[in-house]
Amino acid sequence: MGEEVKVFGAWASPFSSKVELALRLKGVPYDYIEEDLNNKSSLLLQYNPVYKKVPVLLHNGKPIAESIIILEYIEETWKAYPILPQDPNDKAMARFWINFIDGKCSSAIRKVAFSPEEEREKAVEEACECLKTLESALNGKKFFGGDTIGMVDIVALFIAFWVRPFQEIKGLELLSSEKFPNLFKWTDDFVSCSIVTELLPPRDKLVAHIKAHLSK
Repeated sequence: MGEEVKVFGAWASPFSSKVELALRLKGVPYDYIEEDLNNKSSLLLQYNPVYKKVPVLLHNGKPIAESIIILEYIEETWKAYPILPQDPNDKAMARFWINFIDGKCSSAIRKVAFSPEEEREKAVEEACECLKTLESALNGKKFFGGDTIGMVDIVALFIAFWVRPFQEIKGLELLSSEKFPNLFKWTDDFVSCSIVTELLPPRDKLVAHIKAHLSK
């Protein structure tokens, strides 16, 4: 009898997509359960009673919540296609960038989305500083870890696919080929990988969703 692997997610959530991408890269079959975040299922609330959010990974009946923790679990459980370096120093550096992207960078971009008009300019500056740091971190590499997609890229998926439609809606310029050529090329290379393209939501549908979300 095979393993039971289920992902509770939401189609527009980059956090859900990160978990799905890691499983697909490792060739792990899974069942996907779409959650209505306005009417969360009793199973989601049972499996993630603290945060009550997606994604949740269910592995042989045991739930794991929070996308970064799930990615670490996936890496430790399934050894095919490592998404973290094996060298301890390289692994520590990857975790540093994961923490930076998931923490400071994500927070700065979210601030741009929801800050009042009078604070918008400062928020954009802070977000661009974060993107500038990532531009330097890429340093001409195809992906953050080198030639293949790793956990740093997976965690940065929201920058690769969600930031560009968001900035178009808001009439802002956070990420462009002129400002951040390395990062801009990385977004194109990353989302054009077939394994990534297959799980991303339709762009028009995502734009409509972002517009509705921002107008609340």
